[in-house]
Amino acid sequence: MNDESPVTQPTPKPISERANEDIFLNREASWLEFNRRVLHEALDERTPLLERVSFLAIFNSNLDEFFQKRVGGLKRQISAGVTTLTPDGMTVREQLATIRQLVLGDLKSQADCFDNQIKPQLAANGIHLLVWDELTDTEKQFTDDYFENNLFPVLTPLAVDPGHPFPFISNLSTSLGVILRYPDSKESPIEIDTAEIQFARVKVPRILPQWVRLGTDTGVHRFIHLEDMICQYLDRLFEGMIIEDAMPFRISRNADVERDDDDAEDLLELVEQELRERRFAKVIRLEVPANPNQKMVRFLMDELELEENDVYIMPSELDYTDLWLIHGLGAVGGSSGAQLTAQAWQPQVPVRLTDTEADIFSIIRAGDILVHHPYESFASSVERFITAAARDPKVVALKLTLYRTDKDSPFIPQLIRAAEEGKQVVCLVELSARFDEERNMQLAQRLEKAGVHVVYGLVGLKTHTKTALVVRQEAEGMRSYCHIGTGNYNSKTANLYTDLGLFTCKPHLTGELTQVFHFLTGRSLKRDFNHLLVAPVNMKRRFYELIDREITHTAAWKQRGSDPKDPNRPCIIAKMNSLEDRGICRKLYEASQQGVKIDLNVRGFCCLMPGVPGLSENIKVISVIGRFLEHERIYRFHNDNHPEYFIGSADWMYRNLNNRVECITPIEEPALQKKLWQILTTLFNDHRQAWDMQSDGSYIQRKPQNKEQEKGTHERLMEITKREILGVSGKTPEI
Repeated sequence: MNDESPVTQPTPKPISERANEDIFLNREASWLEFNRRVLHEALDERTPLLERVSFLAIFNSNLDEFFQKRVGGLKRQISAGVTTLTPDGMTVREQLATIRQLVLGDLKSQADCFDNQIKPQLAANGIHLLVWDELTDTEKQFTDDYFENNLFPVLTPLAVDPGHPFPFISNLSTSLGVILRYPDSKESPIEIDTAEIQFARVKVPRILPQWVRLGTDTGVHRFIHLEDMICQYLDRLFEGMIIEDAMPFRISRNADVERDDDDAEDLLELVEQELRERRFAKVIRLEVPANPNQKMVRFLMDELELEENDVYIMPSELDYTDLWLIHGLGAVGGSSGAQLTAQAWQPQVPVRLTDTEADIFSIIRAGDILVHHPYESFASSVERFITAAARDPKVVALKLTLYRTDKDSPFIPQLIRAAEEGKQVVCLVELSARFDEERNMQLAQRLEKAGVHVVYGLVGLKTHTKTALVVRQEAEGMRSYCHIGTGNYNSKTANLYTDLGLFTCKPHLTGELTQVFHFLTGRSLKRDFNHLLVAPVNMKRRFYELIDREITHTAAWKQRGSDPKDPNRPCIIAKMNSLEDRGICRKLYEASQQGVKIDLNVRGFCCLMPGVPGLSENIKVISVIGRFLEHERIYRFHNDNHPEYFIGSADWMYRNLNNRVECITPIEEPALQKKLWQILTTLFNDHRQAWDMQSDGSYIQRKPQNKEQEKGTHERLMEITKREILGVSGKTPEI
């Protein structure tokens, strides 16, 4: 008999009494953890070789954007004298130091992977990335001709001396810095101080391929980098000068340019001004090669007003985004017999839309349609919907939001056609979509010239919602149809990003979406949305209510016995890109403390700490990284065994819930809810692409325990989609 008294668990400390640094992770460090998971796809030998090349480029591109936006913003805070600590208790300078430490480690891993694994394996498969000394005499003759015919007329050497100021260097451009000396100072046409550095800059042109293919033999893939080639011909650019040294370098400028929306009279003019300012914004990063010329580095630091911590030595390549050309070779198999690329995937036509001659509006009237890209075709669903609306004589109005779209978007000519045919066409073009501002301005002006009613968004709010509304004159009167999605109206990214879209003509949804467009175009102040979750109007409040409801159901569940393995246990399952909003995090912590089971799939950064005893032991966070970018947002609330599902454009981030116009719709049809459940269970049962987040913010990749688990989410969902097209169903596992 045990005489010891039972151990009493301490009462969890209320969230309101916990310090921020005890419950929140640093956003910047968490984002770098995400990008490290992207890099791991390049390090992972299970990834096909050319896909590994692409992940090196993606990691580089992500990091470029991070420095421009996030590091640029931190630099601006220092200039403004900001002393506010982050939620996790870090100063701005501490954040910058942490970022540098993490980035330097990742850059080394990236370089080791490229130099010691990927380059040798590319060579083994007939793809040779060469340096000058590895070229044959015939190939050097080829470069002679290439330089004279393609490079020499384009290059513009820019000297720096009393008559030539230090040149403007564009953002993310690669340049060659050259140290020059006159053979005899008496030969100088200008008076110079021979003790001073004689510097010149040559911009490496982006209009030419950065990896130049040597020769035209279709069976051979031998390349030399453009900057390496230019280095060999500097004597042609600086005739008669002595070239003491040459070094490539690359700069990044701050894209976090401050703007004053409150004083804006014309949003278009404001964004145009922001673009001009960004072009000339302060340089925040200088990238140089291994063993750089220290004299030149110091000169560049002085001219660009940089500190030592702003200089990053790149152990191998200066810019891995150039490797997109190599990935684009698209070889299916190499000379070694290895699979070099991922198996090609052709998006399938959704089952309900296989009859291409049928009227899509009658198909939607027969029941809601939920499409899942890129497993299901964007062209045969979303593009078909907009095209039909533009051409159908019964359609009287077409309204669409454009946040990001492709340069050759098929939507633009359809909107123009609809306007030319007398339909009322409204297009909300978000001018402030970061790094797409210029393209969006051009599209907006093109649409305006064609008679489309163009709205530039709301001052102080980005319009991030992905919605389309079609009004049609039918026998019974006007009927509205809509598409509410999680991704942009972009035909190219629809083949790369996983996204969801709902087609419906249910009046309670289309009626509220009409009010959303009235809010965007006419400043409607409607606040009583009963079905749609609309930011910044009611979304955050509704999410709070939905979480609180699960807390209430959990209290009742506990009274019934509270078996942790009970399939009817109250739970919240959510999938999103990023999680940062402190209010939502606190509410989730509260729910966890009350026993609510919470499973989160957060692809990118996550500031919430999962699995902390007394705080978040009921919260699990995973991240899935792979060939497709996980982009859809799905929210599921158990609701006492009457699950409610939602999809839409918003993450659980402060900016999405407060500073953007977002729209999330309920998914009401049982068959469509089953489809969402299948997606969620596939993601949470993944042992190939999934990473489990630890309470300290680190991640551990899962390992397959059997052959079946070697298939990741994307491969499984491709198989599921094919089965559905063939009419074969399978049992969906539990999470």
